Amino acid sequence: MLDPPPGDGGPPVIGHSWQVVADPPGFCTRRYERYGPISRFTAVGREAVLVVGAEGTEAVLGGRDRAFANGPAWSSFISPFFRRGLMLLDFEEHLRHRGLMQQAFTRDRVEGYLRQLLPILTRDLAEWPVGMSFRVQDAFRELMLRTGVRVFMGGGLGGETDAAVKAFLDCVAATGSSLRFAVPGGRWARGLAGRRLLEELFMERIPVVRTRGGSDLFAVLCRSVTSDGDRFTDEDIVNHMIFLMMAAHDPMTVTLTSMMRFLAERQDWQRQCRAESFARNTAAPTFEDLQRLGSLDLVMRETLRLVPPVPTLFSEAVEDVKVLGFEISQGTMVMMSSYVNHHMPEYWPDPEVFDPLRFAPERREDAAHPYAWLPFGGGVHQCIGMQFAAMQVIAVLDQVLRRYRWKLATGPTPSLNWRGLPIWRDGMPIHLERID
Repeated sequence: MLDPPPGDGGPPVIGHSWQVVADPPGFCTRRYERYGPISRFTAVGREAVLVVGAEGTEAVLGGRDRAFANGPAWSSFISPFFRRGLMLLDFEEHLRHRGLMQQAFTRDRVEGYLRQLLPILTRDLAEWPVGMSFRVQDAFRELMLRTGVRVFMGGGLGGETDAAVKAFLDCVAATGSSLRFAVPGGRWARGLAGRRLLEELFMERIPVVRTRGGSDLFAVLCRSVTSDGDRFTDEDIVNHMIFLMMAAHDPMTVTLTSMMRFLAERQDWQRQCRAESFARNTAAPTFEDLQRLGSLDLVMRETLRLVPPVPTLFSEAVEDVKVLGFEISQGTMVMMSSYVNHHMPEYWPDPEVFDPLRFAPERREDAAHPYAWLPFGGGVHQCIGMQFAAMQVIAVLDQVLRRYRWKLATGPTPSLNWRGLPIWRDGMPIHLERID
């Protein structure tokens, strides 16, 4: 019989719950420095194990022996608001749903989403204020909601769009609630009410969209069918739509805001990216045009390394299993840290330095190990929409670069709140200058 991992349970009753919730990267970094790549702890009333480093992460996420499942672990944090999203399904059920959903993320579909996205960017970005301090994080949050409704629903929520957006934001806010009971007026109660509203809005539209069709993501999910006639149920479609709204909105807001910060600090990279954007003759890029923006792609990859939008990953052992020479018991929650993996000097020389060229073909530091860089997760649960997400980020920043120069507004050095997804505490105020 193998020994359990080294570690400590933490204070009685609460264990390490506060550190895990308030500062996951800091907690994971300190545990790694003290105990190494695997350690046990307790949090949120559960026995847990932290696994960091590429080898340990691959042992959990690789899924070769099916000893770990995503659903039981993630449900502790984001259910009931985002239940039965693709990331929360496992094994045969996950593969079946993923196969159906893949029809919504083919190259042709992603190019269609780009065509729907560009008019919104043209309109909304033109309204950004110049010559004053401007919180770009708030602007990106609103922009991602607008584009999400358009690309996901084809603008099909009509007069109920504002109510749907508020309901969605209430669901997101509820996942970070410390009081997980439906106290009237509390975040948990508002989140439950928001989930019910979104279910109603999507459910009542499914019969019409199944018949009418369309090119938006909702229509594709409604009409996706395999060669043997398998398709999503109405409940499946509702669950996936609500989860995809969250997956597309928050991580991209984080990434876009962080890219603006790094490009404000590194004006040389901002000028280089802008020159590539202006190298084409049209303001409306094709998918191929975006793929040619090599410098912007390097900046995006380095930003995802330094500020991974999902800095912590979770799974659960469904049987007793050996990882890195220690035994993890069935039912143990496993926590992994993309943040720690992204800052390990054995994979990334000078890991705290912003250096996009580490992803250039002649260096490819991310190729040191398949699980050294995992902003989109890894293994069978790697983000199915990562091609679409990357395209959208590049498309937005390309349009910003063609319209504005920017620098950080004067004030304190920007800092991150890592509770939940990383959020810039000051909203990332910048100063815009319009390009004629």
